[in-house]
Amino acid sequence: MRNARLGVALTAVTLMLGSGSTSISRHSAAFAQTSPDDNNLRAEIMNKALNKSRFKDVQVTVQGGVARLTGTVDVFDIKEEADKRVHRTKGIKAVDNEIEIAGPAVPDAELQQKLVRAIEYDRVGYGTTAFNAIAVNVENGVVTLGGHAYGPVDADSAVAVAANTKGVRDVVNEIQVDPVSPMDDRIRFAVYRTVYGFPSLNKYAIDPGKPIRISVQNGNVTLYGVVDSQSDKDAAGIRANTVPGVFHVTNNLQVAGGGPEK
Repeated sequence: MRNARLGVALTAVTLMLGSGSTSISRHSAAFAQTSPDDNNLRAEIMNKALNKSRFKDVQVTVQGGVARLTGTVDVFDIKEEADKRVHRTKGIKAVDNEIEIAGPAVPDAELQQKLVRAIEYDRVGYGTTAFNAIAVNVENGVVTLGGHAYGPVDADSAVAVAANTKGVRDVVNEIQVDPVSPMDDRIRFAVYRTVYGFPSLNKYAIDPGKPIRISVQNGNVTLYGVVDSQSDKDAAGIRANTVPGVFHVTNNLQVAGGGPEK
């Protein structure tokens, strides 16, 4: 009987200790959620990292060094900027960016048409427009940029155009930056002069946003854009093939009315 009572007593003590451990764990978790360090981090984010008017509708919570961002901003670029600013805050381990883009949804077709035109004329005047062939696709407000860019500046500029356009929910950058080499640069400009120097093709230099676009990768040339006729397409391909050092020409020019531009 004595042993039975002792067993009951030990069981009771074990249950009490177990209950106490659970209470301590819950108390610790609650303390972690409202720790002074997290509160200080939140205050620093609100007062320094996100103290600009463009972040006025962004809310921040911090738990265990992880910042959660909610609320709205005008364009995707501001959402990305908020993320980067908070990441730079000392003591922040990670950022959960749940900020949404304000305003009504823009139809994909309308948004794509707007972005295609904006990117076509992006960086006009810098002398590299004819060497960029950037493709745009929009699905559920998510913009995917592909194709080729002459350099990283041109690629980044196209991404910035998309990220600052209202209605864009996200930007996926799949642009390939063409290799930088003296040989490719020589070929690039030689093809430009040869193609545009041909009498029936120099009209494509009139509109800086609608040129015959020339992409060069390790001596391989690809032509993009839209031309008026099959003869213009053929002439551009033939002219590009005459440039010394060109290994191969892929003629992706589209004839107006013959299908969408690639």
